[in-house]
Amino acid sequence: MKRVLSGVKPTGKMTLGNYLGSFRNFSKFQDENDVFIFVADLHALTLPIDSKLLHSTTYDIISFYLASGLDPKKTTLFRQSDVYEVSVLDTILINYIYMGELSRMIQFKEKSKAMNQSKVGVGLFTYPVLMACDIFLYDTDLVPVGEDQNQHVELAHDIARRFNSRYKGEYIKLPTSYTPKVGKRIMSLSDPLHKMSKSDDPNQSKGVIYLQDDEKTIRKKIMSAVTDSDSIVKYDPVNKPGISNLLTIYSAFKNIEISQAEHEFNNSNYGTFKKAVADACLEELLPFKAKFEEYRKNEAYLNEIFASGAKKASKVAQPVLERIMKVVGLR
Repeated sequence: MKRVLSGVKPTGKMTLGNYLGSFRNFSKFQDENDVFIFVADLHALTLPIDSKLLHSTTYDIISFYLASGLDPKKTTLFRQSDVYEVSVLDTILINYIYMGELSRMIQFKEKSKAMNQSKVGVGLFTYPVLMACDIFLYDTDLVPVGEDQNQHVELAHDIARRFNSRYKGEYIKLPTSYTPKVGKRIMSLSDPLHKMSKSDDPNQSKGVIYLQDDEKTIRKKIMSAVTDSDSIVKYDPVNKPGISNLLTIYSAFKNIEISQAEHEFNNSNYGTFKKAVADACLEELLPFKAKFEEYRKNEAYLNEIFASGAKKASKVAQPVLERIMKVVGLR
């Protein structure tokens, strides 16, 4: 049985991209694997965030997990900050990575570029190390991640190899990353050259479908999606990025290959195609949203899940941390 680990940061409003890339996929692992899914609240602190928003969104995430079919009896669901071992491991392993390696991380470059350089926190720079510690702490075999996180998993491999080489043993397990083929990168409906992001301003972004949007809003956003002056439904990300993005969304919800979706709409106009995309989204998202709202109302139950999950996670994390502390001479 493989141990699978992944998590979502409680920052911003969750989007269609988060659903297709994360929430929707997690439950597929829980019947045949030992699954650990967490709310990455410590990671949320790497950029300025309102404390009330962080608290609220943390409970949103656990509710989304449950609505997506994750079962607390099968999957260890927990809050990152409840497992203190990860912070100790981070303090240790941050000494096994070089500043040059961290400065080459694409996410750091992109996010720091948009900020006042004098206000870029150290946590943003060292974010990949904490992510590596999340992975190592549970002797993880498989890490489902979005396409934009693959570089961080590769860096985790570098840290593990360096550590194991220095101490001449297999003390840190090297994980394998997994990115779903269909729906792995969802783009903005209003600007299909850029990723649909939860960091976009909810008040300004017409191209982002938020999981808490109502039916009318979702349908309107899809029907207003930017396409092109052509009328052919064809997958061509370079010349037809808008249509290609809608094909990606449709095929993901229908669990079919993009080529099948192309064939299905071979003689359709854009209006007919967009309506079908909206229908496919809503058929799945509306029941998901209803479940989310039911779970979200009961914070007492969510706290029980967090407490139980933290105990299970710590039970696995403690011996791993002790092993590494002993190797480096702290025990």
